[in-house]
Amino acid sequence: MIMPAILVLGLGNIIMCDEGLGVRACERLTQRYRLPDGVIVLDGGTLGLDLLPYLEGITDLLIIDAINAGYSPGTIVRLENEQIPQTLALKMSMHQVGLQELLAVMALRGHTPPRIVLLGMEPLRIEPGLDLSAPVQANLDALVEAAVAELRSWGAGCR
Repeated sequence: MIMPAILVLGLGNIIMCDEGLGVRACERLTQRYRLPDGVIVLDGGTLGLDLLPYLEGITDLLIIDAINAGYSPGTIVRLENEQIPQTLALKMSMHQVGLQELLAVMALRGHTPPRIVLLGMEPLRIEPGLDLSAPVQANLDALVEAAVAELRSWGAGCR
């Protein structure tokens, strides 16, 4: 019997302030929670299409990323399946071009997981720097908790 594989994919560039919040959220997730077998957390950085090999055999995909959806900085946004490419049409960074292409190539190859969720947060600053802005930092724990709640709803017990 093959175990279902859930991939939690943190995206972003950590040297561009809030643009790296997906990677920072995944770091916090793995520091604070013990994840069950079958749940993989990956720092996808800005790899784009280079992530394709990691997505084969995945049954569920949870993407965590900065997303420009027009809300106040620090606002958490949840998008699912077909909502994701529509929202990515309003790109805020170069790696989102890669994410949009990645999702399209997955579909063309027939490797699209049945369930894809993007948990995003509205950034304040996308500029050179290592620190998250105050509103993003203040809501980072809430973003991690949203990811844990999503994983639990998929049957993945996080402790």
